[in-house]
Amino acid sequence: MNTGRRLPRNTAWKSDRLPEEANARIGCAEVSVEGVIRKVPCAKINGRAVIVTGKRLKVASIRDEEWLDGDILPTPEEFIGELLRQKALGADLFTFSQKLTDVTPHFPFYHEWDSVAVIPIVSFSDWWNKRVSSFLRKDVRKAAKLGVVVRPFSLTNQHVRAIVSIYDETPIRQGRPFWHYGKGFEAVKLDNATYLDRSEFLGAFLGDEMIGFLKIVYVDRVARLMQILAKDAHRDKRPINALLAKAVELCETKGCSHLIYGKYRYSRGPDSSLTQFKHRNGFQEIWVPKYYLALTLKGKLALRLHLHHGAKALVPPAMRRLLKNFREFIYSRERVVRNLG
Repeated sequence: MNTGRRLPRNTAWKSDRLPEEANARIGCAEVSVEGVIRKVPCAKINGRAVIVTGKRLKVASIRDEEWLDGDILPTPEEFIGELLRQKALGADLFTFSQKLTDVTPHFPFYHEWDSVAVIPIVSFSDWWNKRVSSFLRKDVRKAAKLGVVVRPFSLTNQHVRAIVSIYDETPIRQGRPFWHYGKGFEAVKLDNATYLDRSEFLGAFLGDEMIGFLKIVYVDRVARLMQILAKDAHRDKRPINALLAKAVELCETKGCSHLIYGKYRYSRGPDSSLTQFKHRNGFQEIWVPKYYLALTLKGKLALRLHLHHGAKALVPPAMRRLLKNFREFIYSRERVVRNLG
């Protein structure tokens, strides 16, 4: 579901130090792109850090947009007017989304519909009895029966080392290289220290060993899962399911309206294994408007020709599935060879 509105005729992305002025000169910011830290152009506009990513097509976005409290664009007309004057940013497009709590399109720009995985928080019993299957309930009970205990933890050095051990269990996850594998203690500590003042960690413990964890960031009245991960060696103990169950319980206690876990679906075609996992755990799909505003002629042409999602989006779904299966086959062979060695 990504059919957008027509583009109006007149409609021609852990930061470094940023200037303090509301509308400042261009600086730099560090962003993580698939686990690799890169420096990108950045400017502060009306209190928001705007970064620009992309090689051939330069796309501007509000940094960490989904993790910010309040309105994404408090003063839309002023913001966009200033953005248009920031020629030094070199952006061809500007993109932003509305909040999950307000999905009716309000802006006169071209938009598409972005898939979000959501559990509406009514109560834990509502989720447990109405939104998940009996198989999920059996998995959560199995985790408890096998000795898995889920409890909050703080980001102490001891727990950072436990997270490192989870990251370093395997270099391949979900059929592709794992971004956090081999990062080291300081890098892992820094990665997990973002938004600590409104974050919460839950760990799945088997005795003294932490075999899984998740991080929740509270954004207004919404809880967003920043990360959830467990050791493959303990998959049979269902730590992920136990963590999610405790997260829903925590959301009810905190008075959250929703629990969000990224996108519900990531591409066209049959549902991925991750989408199926989210469905089994009670997540549902909500569509949120995502806007695209052309800032240059190149940006306008990209929108007209539907090139703003990159070349990968032009590959037919059947071909993408074939390439994904081939990639997973190659990585699985490398893993077998590595284990034999």
